[in-house]
Amino acid sequence: MTRRKVKLAFICDDTARKASYNKRKKGLIKKVRELTTLCGIPACAIISSPFDSQPEVWPNLEGAMNVIDRYKNSSVKDENRNVNQERFLTQRITKARDQVRKLKYDNREQELNLLMFGYLQNNNISDDLTSEELKDFDKLVEKKLKEVDIKIKKLDA
Repeated sequence: MTRRKVKLAFICDDTARKASYNKRKKGLIKKVRELTTLCGIPACAIISSPFDSQPEVWPNLEGAMNVIDRYKNSSVKDENRNVNQERFLTQRITKARDQVRKLKYDNREQELNLLMFGYLQNNNISDDLTSEELKDFDKLVEKKLKEVDIKIKKLDA
C-alpha cells in the first residue's frame, strides 16, 4: 500500500486530529532519537499539546535542560559570530561612516590636486584660500614631494 500526499490543513474532527498528533509526535521523537544516536550530538524535543496539560519532554527534563543550557552558554561564547539586528545595523553604520570619511578625504585630495596643477600652470596662488585650505594644500605638496623623492631614489638605485 503506497502513501498518498497528505493535505496540510486543520483537521476538524477531534479524534482524527488527536490520532494524527500522536502518530506525528512519535515520528518526531523517533527522528530526534535517531539524530542523537547517528550523529552523536545532544538534542531534545519539547512538545506542547492542547490535549495534555504538561508538555512532553524527550529524553527527560534533566537532559532537555542540559541541552538548553549548553545552547545558551555556547551563544554567549560565540557572541562575535552571533549577530543580532541592532549589532548588525551598528556595524553597517560604522562601515558606512568610515567609507564616507575616506571618500571625503579622497575628494578633498583630488580638489587640492586640481588646485595645485592650476596654480602650477598660472604660477601664482589666489588670495581667496582660507588658512585651513592652505594647511591642507601644504600637506598635499609635502606628500607629493616625498613621493617624488622616493621615485628619484628608486631610479638612482
